[in-house]
Formats: sequence, structure tokens, C-alpha cells
Amino acid sequence: MVSLFESQWLGGIVQLKNRIVMPPMTRTRTSDGDVPNALMATYYGQRAGAGLIVAEVADVAPSSKGYAKTPGLYTDAQIQGWRLVTDEVHRKGGTIFSQIWHVGRMAHPSLMPNGEAPWGVTEQPAENSDVFAHDAEGKLGYMRAGKPRRLETEEVSALVGTFAQAFANARRAGFDGVELHAANGYLLEQFMNSALNTRTDRYGGGSVEDRTRFLMEVVDAAVRELGPGRVGVRLSPFGYFNSMPEDPLAEETLLYVSEQLGRRGVAYIHLLYELMPTGNMETAEFEKHHIDHAVLAKVRAAFPGTIIWCGGFTSREQAEDALGTGLVDMIAFGRPYIANPDLAERLRHGWPLAVADRSSYYTRRGEVGFTDFPVYSSDSAVQGAA
Repeated sequence: MVSLFESQWLGGIVQLKNRIVMPPMTRTRTSDGDVPNALMATYYGQRAGAGLIVAEVADVAPSSKGYAKTPGLYTDAQIQGWRLVTDEVHRKGGTIFSQIWHVGRMAHPSLMPNGEAPWGVTEQPAENSDVFAHDAEGKLGYMRAGKPRRLETEEVSALVGTFAQAFANARRAGFDGVELHAANGYLLEQFMNSALNTRTDRYGGGSVEDRTRFLMEVVDAAVRELGPGRVGVRLSPFGYFNSMPEDPLAEETLLYVSEQLGRRGVAYIHLLYELMPTGNMETAEFEKHHIDHAVLAKVRAAFPGTIIWCGGFTSREQAEDALGTGLVDMIAFGRPYIANPDLAERLRHGWPLAVADRSSYYTRRGEVGFTDFPVYSSDSAVQGAA
């Protein structure tokens, strides 16, 4: 049996103290200008017991913004804000990667520069999916994603340079590495989906090489900037989140991507083992729907690096049973990390877990529902926060 508390190496470069991952979770606590702040530094520092923290996703540019109050990684102020976070995590003995994305069509004109249309692989909108934005009265709430405009070929190529600058910024901000968000219906996955990507240019969906070209060019830029062992990629094959259509070539794409990432020295693949729900994260119902283990065995055979599973894990026993399959190396605990800053110690000792109310996920109430969850105490009758 593999213990959750054994150490793990990423690419032979980054040593982690255990096999627990705190995955990226948007919390909308940034300061004006989408700048990370001291409160966020406290939040991540509290959770530095994880072997690996992947920070909440950061925008590569203003055009990347799909949700209000998400942090950026493209201005000096944002870089300095993130430095507060990484310094605090390192002071607590933790390791932290930055997750980086472009949302593509999953945006609203109110969030885009000059109110322009979101950017898409095609002009097909995410007809049944919402983003967190300002309405006509300026009130924050969920609203339907806007109709995108199709990116021109040269614009896609230019975006590779935008990502490359974000990787340099992540290094300046003190991150130990980066994770590319190529999952959950955002821009990188929009290109990889053969049903959605009806382009016919060099980034078109007609061949696996072309529909994955954008991802591979971005990965190459990340490895050039940060080196092997410091780049991960998050994937969500077979998912429908953010109105992604069913992809008849999903397995072909997954296995090709896995093999290509291994060739490029990518440290890990972060798989959404439990598929995401179709609604927004605040109201959706999570169901036990996992990727088939026969497919996961093919991923393991194709990819020589570390594999992380995320979704539905709430106990040490579940996690170690998964590790025991030999198909995975690390386990990510998402929602449990919101209300349990000391989650690693609770798992180690079998202490009970607190549960956060969903109303705290994206609120703007300062420390309430964010940094005020207590560590476990046997003298406390109540664990958690309002």
C-alpha cells in the first residue's frame, strides 16, 4: 500500500513532502486591479501542509478574464501580489505552482477590454453555461457567456507569446512551477475538442496533431521558460462542463496528448478523475462519475511522469485505495481544503473534516469563509465557520 504521506518527486526536480495536492479553486478575493493580496497569502500559507499547492487560476491577459475578481499574472502589481503568496507558502515549508489559463469563449463582454466579444476557437457560444460577471446594474452574479468571435490563425500564434510572458511572470513571482489549465471547457480544451473545433487552419480539429498544436506550443514555451519538472497540465477528458460537446475522438486525443507531454518533459498530468457537473460551481450537483480505469491504464502507459487525480476524494482511505491501483501518484482534495486549512494533518490522524457552506465559495466578505476556518482541536465542539 502506498502511503499518502510518502514523498513524491516531480520530474526528478521538485521534491514534495507528501502526495496530497491542494488543487486550484477560484475564491474571488483579489484587490482592485485583480491583484493578489495579504489575505490571500494568509489563506495559502494556512494550507502549506499540502505536498503541492496549485494556486487559483490566473489570467494571462485582460482578454482572458471570464470571471470577476479572478487574479491576473500580467501586471507588475499582480506579480508583486503573488510574491506575497509564494513567500508565505515557502516560509511555511510548502511548494506552490501557478495555474494559468485563457478562458476563450467562457467570458462576457462586460469583463472584456472595451466590452468586446469573448475569444473563441469558433463563433459557437457556450449556450448553456454561465460566468460570474457584472450585470447592467453593476451587481455581481451569474450570467450567460457571450457570443465569441473566432480567433484568426495569427492571433492564436500570438497567444503563445502571451502565455510565454505569463510563465516568465510566474517565475518572477516566486512560483515553483506552473500548471496549464487545458480542462473544463476553457480555451486550450476548446481547441482540443474535435466536435467544437471546426477550424480548417493549422489549429483545426480535423487531425489530432492540429487540434492539439496550440496546447503543445504553449507547453513548449513553458518548458523553455521554467525547465522540465516544473510544468504540469490539467486535463478533463470526457467532460461536458461549460457546454463542451461530446467528443467522439476524446480518447484518441487524450492518449496522444499524454504521450506528447511525456516527450516534452512535463512533470505531471492533473486529471479530473471525477467528471465536473454541467451547472455552475455554486449550485451544481456533484455525482460519482469517474473516468474508466481501462482508459486511465492507457494514460499511465503513455505518460512517464506523475499523475494526479482530482474529484470526489474526502478521506485518507479513498486516496490510498486509489494510489494502490498503481494508476496514480498523487491525490487532489478540492472542496475539503476550503474549510480545513490543516487538511493534511486531519487526514494523517483521522480527525473529522469540517464542511464549508457553498455560500462562502465566492463571497467578498474578507476573511469570513476564507481564512477564518480553525485548525482541528479536540476541545472544539464545532469545526468550521459560518
